[in-house]
Amino acid sequence: MSRTLNRFAALLVSALLVMATPVLADVVKMKDGHPDRYVVQKGDTLWDIATRFLDSPWNWPKIWRINQQIKNPHLIYPGDVIVFKMVNGEPVLTVERTEKLSPTAPAETTMGIPPDQRTVKLEPQVREESLEKAIPTIPPGDIEPFLDAPLVVTHDELEDAGYITVGMEGRIVLAAGSEFYARAIPPGVEDFKIVRRGAALVNPETGRLLGYEAVDLGDARVITSGDPTKLLMVKARQEIQPTDRLVPAPKAHALPFYQPHAPKKEVRGWILLGENAVSEIGPHQVVALSLGRRDGIDEGTVLRVKRHIGDALDPVTRTRYALPDDDAGLVMVFRTFDRVSYALVMSATRSIHVNDAVVTP
Repeated sequence: MSRTLNRFAALLVSALLVMATPVLADVVKMKDGHPDRYVVQKGDTLWDIATRFLDSPWNWPKIWRINQQIKNPHLIYPGDVIVFKMVNGEPVLTVERTEKLSPTAPAETTMGIPPDQRTVKLEPQVREESLEKAIPTIPPGDIEPFLDAPLVVTHDELEDAGYITVGMEGRIVLAAGSEFYARAIPPGVEDFKIVRRGAALVNPETGRLLGYEAVDLGDARVITSGDPTKLLMVKARQEIQPTDRLVPAPKAHALPFYQPHAPKKEVRGWILLGENAVSEIGPHQVVALSLGRRDGIDEGTVLRVKRHIGDALDPVTRTRYALPDDDAGLVMVFRTFDRVSYALVMSATRSIHVNDAVVTP
């Protein structure tokens, strides 16, 4: 098995391992009217299935009970049956998988024997499944464009990055297929992302600059090293010009599987940006958050969105008073940086907006 598949399996194993806790019954609440059995369908996600059973889908790993009698008990495939039961007064979910039976009699033992006189021994055979066929935690298409792009950059990172000087024959505007020169290119790197500084990511509570959005302009590959370095524009997503920066392209990798979980401590942050700069954000859209690795946020962290209502005028006292923030939805982090992270909106009970708070669920 390749290193990528090994890592893929390990990540998914961690996503579904039982998490022992002495107050399990108090923490995990089953959804009213949940099914006792559910057949996994193609296109399902782990979050979809967890939502059928639990009020809090991120608690799925706490009640997952593995079945050691089947191949890859931590992986879930279309056709598998998720079964709910109570064990010692605690809710448990398990998977049932029908293993195939196939003839295993060696060919040499049946040669020369008429078919109607052969005795064929049937033995259980392990069903071999591609890891890529296992259902993901969240819809892959919603986040794939955000996995291999340098989404956040600091001022110093941009200042130190390589930069485009001029295209061949003095061209200023570059497109796919163009060759161009650049300077300050680090040696030993062949593939680059071309970026431009985008919106400033500022904590709305403190006013602190957390970084800048990195606008992904295109991809380039080195033709000839040196100073200047000659490169080929492999792909252009926007018009590219001199002074645009080049940063090493992240290495491609398999889509991670995430273990949904609440933060280990109480946190409070803010939504900084919405996907495509939309004013109203809904399910399956990506948002940037003012929390990162320094705040204890990692991939799979689930946060509750709180819509800031503000204050209102008391009609009796004629004074203004604060209204409590209102629940607006759930997000799950899929990529982290030091001070910023990116999350997918998993559910929304109302429109989500920039500057809404995100807190421990």
